[in-house]
Amino acid sequence: MKKFVIALFCGAVSLSAAAGGNVAIGKEKAAKFNCASCHGADYKSPIDPSYPKLAGQHAGYLENALRAYKRTDGMNTRQNAIMGPLAKQLSNEDMANIAAYLSSLPSDLVLKR
Repeated sequence: MKKFVIALFCGAVSLSAAAGGNVAIGKEKAAKFNCASCHGADYKSPIDPSYPKLAGQHAGYLENALRAYKRTDGMNTRQNAIMGPLAKQLSNEDMANIAAYLSSLPSDLVLKR
């Protein structure tokens, strides 16, 4: 029984780590897709006040937003002429990695938990 509990715990920890995204790879992907050109070099100073501050946002929120921009079936979609085509180029892993990176950045956002 003890071995089963240890195996279960280790599996859960590794699964959550995999699901969380890779910050270093996310940083590379954000640079590749030039996210800073609209959201600011620090990801908290967007070039337009209507663009969101991304630094420090919850990773799950960011990942869900990217998926919504990518969807084309009309369900839970976000419509944006810039973000739609960019999101369509991202895999689910890319989205998780970018979300992990942006979430890891220092922020002046006040997050409610």
